[in-house]
Amino acid sequence: MWRRAASLSPLASRSKPSKLCQEACTFKVWESFSSESEIPTPSRVAPYITFVLGGPGSGKGTQCAKMVEAFGFTHVSAGDLLRREIASNSAYGSVILGTIREGKIVPSQVTVQLIQKEMESSDNDKFLIDGFPRSEQNREAFERIIGTEPSVVLFFDCPEQEMVKRVLNRNQINAVGTVDDIFEKVRPIFAALSK
Repeated sequence: MWRRAASLSPLASRSKPSKLCQEACTFKVWESFSSESEIPTPSRVAPYITFVLGGPGSGKGTQCAKMVEAFGFTHVSAGDLLRREIASNSAYGSVILGTIREGKIVPSQVTVQLIQKEMESSDNDKFLIDGFPRSEQNREAFERIIGTEPSVVLFFDCPEQEMVKRVLNRNQINAVGTVDDIFEKVRPIFAALSK
């Protein structure tokens, strides 16, 4: 179960209507909570998991790269894991490709198992899970298979028109100021991790 912890306001004042992304792109933060408290044992440290959600072009990947650099997270992109598995020509990859070609969503269990494998292969205990979960079924499968809830959920809320513009101009937009402005809103959430 998640509860809303904070909602960060738009990045710029409404007096500049020509800069849609600076005005309308916001993100929200949720913290997870549980009725059961689990105390990590010395042999098992509970991972610090952050779900990073938002549409394509909302800034998830860019902000994840900055969080990796600033706070030492391991970035796990669900989309990258699926593409990598398809490229490997494994049995899982063939199933994933077939599912996508049929216009269906990859089963939650498959995606979660790929995320789990990636997390287990890391010597880190801080993870950014980018682009997952995409549904309540995904979330339930994650919590069932991994055995924990996320510590934080970041949602980058960006208008569809702006996301389309960003995706179409991915290699042409220089949005350093905007990226840094957004990151300055994200930074305090994880500041305690760097101490």
